[in-house]
Amino acid sequence: MGHILRVASYNLRDFKDDAQAAARVVRAINPDVLCLQEVPRHRLSAHRIAAFADRCGLYWPAGHRGSGGTTVMSSLRVHVTGTQHRPLKVAWLQRERGYAVSRVQLPGHREVTFVSMHLSLDAGERARHAASVLKALTEAEPLVVAGDLNEGPDRPAWKTIAGRLRAATGDAPTFPAGNPRHRLDVIFASPALPVVPTGPNDTVEPDPADLVAATDHLPVWVDLDLSGLILR
Repeated sequence: MGHILRVASYNLRDFKDDAQAAARVVRAINPDVLCLQEVPRHRLSAHRIAAFADRCGLYWPAGHRGSGGTTVMSSLRVHVTGTQHRPLKVAWLQRERGYAVSRVQLPGHREVTFVSMHLSLDAGERARHAASVLKALTEAEPLVVAGDLNEGPDRPAWKTIAGRLRAATGDAPTFPAGNPRHRLDVIFASPALPVVPTGPNDTVEPDPADLVAATDHLPVWVDLDLSGLILR
């Protein structure tokens, strides 16, 4: 449908598992926008990420250094109007953190800002980073924030994001992939982006074996209705 945009979020664990299986999972989901966490961060890793994008049939703008292993890919169905990869302040000797921003336009519609984030293992840092990201994107509307929060809905960082956006994905656990018990991965969206109910012909079914082989997180995805953003 012309007004529907599918967004997915996926933690790839630095390609330490089966990147080919992960690409098959992404192709099964067939997203228009793919928010990724834990892509390789070292200086010579760009070719591996570009190769993954190619296997998924997606466009990757590159330049992900400094974003803590986050980035955003997109299908050729949408037009990318701008991208940024931003760092976040962390304590000395702690893992680099950051977030990726991609501004995307479905033809004939207003621009939507997408953010991929991967929050810290430290609760205080998670809360600070969630607030920092939202503050930096005060003017961004409509907005989609997706990623691995490393905490559930009852915790401060999650609640901070939910104070501005709503959780658009369901309440199924996403970690660990082989026996999921924790809901760490989520997609939030502005109220201006209603969720499209899943019909009997809309079922997405990645291979269960690929889901377990690909990485230690399950992906999440949702269809958003952009009919309220049509350009007049």
